[in-house]
Formats: sequence, C-alpha cells, structure tokens
Amino acid sequence: MQAWFNGQRSPTLQGRYSAQYNAFGVLRLAMACGVIIAHAGPLGFGEANIGAATFGRQSDLGTMCLYGFFLISGYLITDSALRSTLRQYVRARLLRVFPGLWVCLLVTAFVFAPLAALYENGNLDGFWGHPEGPFDYVTTNFVASMEQFPISGLLADTPYGQIVGGPSAFDGSLWTLRYDLAFYGIVGILVVTSVLHRAPRAVLVLTAVCYALILADFFTAPTWSSRPPQHGAIGPFPLIGAFAADWTLMLGFLFLLGAAARLYAHRIPMTSTLAVLASVTLVGSLWLGGFFAVGLLAFAYLVLFAAVALPKRWSGISRRHDYTYGIYIYGFPVQQMIALLGGARFGMAGYIVLSLLGALLCAVLSWHLVERPALGFKTGSGRARHRRAGRTASPRPALIPNPVTVAGAEARAGTSGPGRHKAGARHSRSTKNNTPASATAPRRAKRRNETAASFLAVPDRTKNKKDLPFVPVTTPTSHARAGGSHRAPTTPPG
Repeated sequence: MQAWFNGQRSPTLQGRYSAQYNAFGVLRLAMACGVIIAHAGPLGFGEANIGAATFGRQSDLGTMCLYGFFLISGYLITDSALRSTLRQYVRARLLRVFPGLWVCLLVTAFVFAPLAALYENGNLDGFWGHPEGPFDYVTTNFVASMEQFPISGLLADTPYGQIVGGPSAFDGSLWTLRYDLAFYGIVGILVVTSVLHRAPRAVLVLTAVCYALILADFFTAPTWSSRPPQHGAIGPFPLIGAFAADWTLMLGFLFLLGAAARLYAHRIPMTSTLAVLASVTLVGSLWLGGFFAVGLLAFAYLVLFAAVALPKRWSGISRRHDYTYGIYIYGFPVQQMIALLGGARFGMAGYIVLSLLGALLCAVLSWHLVERPALGFKTGSGRARHRRAGRTASPRPALIPNPVTVAGAEARAGTSGPGRHKAGARHSRSTKNNTPASATAPRRAKRRNETAASFLAVPDRTKNKKDLPFVPVTTPTSHARAGGSHRAPTTPPG
C-alpha cells in the first residue's frame, strides 16, 4: 500500500505535471469567468449568487471558483518561491499585483464613478468633495486594504444597492487581495527560514492544523449543511487592515493545501479512478451535506487532476496573454455599470454575456498596457535585457585572414628573420585553428603564416563561459504569475 501511494505503481502529480504543458491557466481563466457569472444574480437582479441553491447553501459558484483560485495560487506561488531568491520572489509578487490594481483603482474612481454620477444626478456637484470621494477611494485602497468600497454615495439604486440598503461597492471583488498578499508574505517567511527547502513537513503540519479547525467547526455545527461560523476578525494590522477569521481559515487551508501538493507532488497519485471517486464525493457532499469535511479535499484533488489531465493544446490558453487577473478585478465594476444602465432588461443570459465581454475588454487593455509591461521589470529594465540579448545573439565574429598559398609561404619563409620566427611561435597556439594552411605546406611555412595571422585574428573565446558577458543559466519554465499568479486572486495573481 505504501509503495502504491509513493507513486511506484501509479502516475504521480510530479510525473504528470509539466511546467510548460498544464491547464492551470485555462482553469484560472474559467474561474474568473465563473465569479462574474455567479455575481450576475446579486448585481444584476438582486438575487442570491448563482449555484447557492444547487450546492445546498453550503457554497455557490463564485465561492467554489474562489477556493480554486487559492488552491492553484498556493501551488504556483510555492513553485515560484522554490526557484527564486527572496528578492526575486518579493519583486515578482509586487509587480504582479499592484500595477494592475493601481490602474484599476484609478479607472474606477475617475472613469466609472464620474459616469455613474452623471447618469444618476446629471452633474458632478458634490462628487469630488464627498467624504468618501474618488481621491479617498484611491488613497485608502492603495495597498489593497480595501477599506472603502462605495464612492461619493453612488450606486444606491442598483439591484445590489437595494440589497445592502444604500450606496454599494464599485469593486467588491477586491476584498480577496489582502488575503492573497498575506499568504504571499507567509511563503516569503518560509523562504527566509529555509522551511520550504529543508523542512517541508512544517507546511504539512500547518495544513493539518487548519483542516482540524475546519473539522471542529463542522462537527459543532447544527447540521451537516451549515456554513462555518464566523469567529470575528483578526487584526487590524498596519496598512493591510483586518481579516475575517472564518475566511482566513478556509482560504488559508486551500492555499496551504496547494503548497503542500507542490512540495509532495512526488507522493500524490494522479489517476482517473481517484478522480472519479473524488467527483462522487464532491457531488454527494454538495447535495447531502458534509462539503467542508470531505468535499473540499475532493474538490482540491479534481482541480489538480484537471491541471495535468486536460489536453495539452489547452495549455496555450493564458500562457502568453494572461487576462485572468484583469477579468477578475474589472468584472465587478463592469457589472455594476451595466446594471446601472438597465442591463437586466436583456435577461440573465444577456446580462452575463455583456458582463463577460466588458470585463474581457478591460482585461485585454490592462494586460497589454499595464500588467505585461510591469512584469518586464522582474529581471531588470527592458533596455538592459535588450543589450544582454543583443550580446548573446550576436557574438563578435573572429577575423579570418586570407588563405596563404604554398608558394607564397615559401617566399615569405625565405625572407623572414629569426626574431620574427620566435614571435610567431609565441602566437601560434592561440591562432592555430583560425589560419587555413595548405595541406602540403612545410612546417616552417605554416609557422610563418600563423605569425601573420596572429595579429589579424581575434581568438574565439566563446567556448569558455568565463569570457561571456554573463554565464548562461538554464531555468525551468513556469506559468503564472503571478504570477501570480496570480489569479486574480492569484496571482498571482502569476
């Protein structure tokens, strides 16, 4: 039995996973779209999230996608940390999250919000000087604390505003970013303390502790279908704010589960039989109860199995152009604006299609104008990389003298002095391979020719790595990422 679980008789996650050919990108993209679809109920029609009734009120489509985000993020972020120094890791995470977030805050505060004010009030009177105005929105949420969601008292008459009973959030999806950053920080601490490399069992212990706390809440709940109880808040902490204890436990467990899966990928069997068993367990727990006890683990297994089992041609999706983060952070404000303009009149399907198209448009612009240029600074400035690439691609060519004939060699041999002969001997070793000589030329004529060539030729030193402008290093290919992957919530963010 132990040999079977060690992967000696079954393919493992490590054996089936390929950094280049995996479906994590398409899964993250599907989950970002799933969040938009789930939000169509409350944002467009004032109803519950899509999937809440189907999943026995234990979860819904958006929450399941959020669980998947944090699981994948734990796997990919840990993989990135194992291959990076602390400085590289921190820079990659910051560049994956903040440039896109800052532009999103600016667009929301100074494009979406003024348009909403003009539509609702016909003017911008009181908009700029409001206690929760656009400038306060940007500065308050600058480090992803998301302590302010409404802007200038707007969006109170939208379907979601009627649910909350007043001005509603412009971008409610951003509440998860503080959890992403907190978990990124935990991984950074594990890198500094060398736990990831030298004591990976500590991650297993942390994961087991979180799961034990979830089980404790499950067995003390009134029914098997009850959601975990709220345990108050953790914090507040400087800059980042407070964390909901129940969400910290649940999202932290999934993030650590993904990290443990990466560290022990060589011991996790990945078979179709286990995937079928996990599917049955997941469906049964959602319908009958017990999702938080057994369904979460089954769901996590299915996500990891899909990442390595889906067709390889799907791996190209989101690998070159990663729109996941942009779709996630722009989906909510786009849906709010569509609802404000009366998009519900097109029905649920029409509202969802308009929301997806609008979010995709914003995501494309965000990726090409903000996110991808920012990610270019992970390894230094673009100009420096261009210079290094130019030196590597176009090494200085060696100058080769014209071939010398036998007759010419003999003529020069007869007129050269002993001093010149000695100088040629000193240079003959470095230029021997660069001077073509006749196969029948005398030995002394060869040396004369080599003497002449030595002052013209540039020795080819590219075979010695010490003489290169930098030593080429082979690194494994990775995704995300953001990084960071990200997902959103990753990212990533990749």
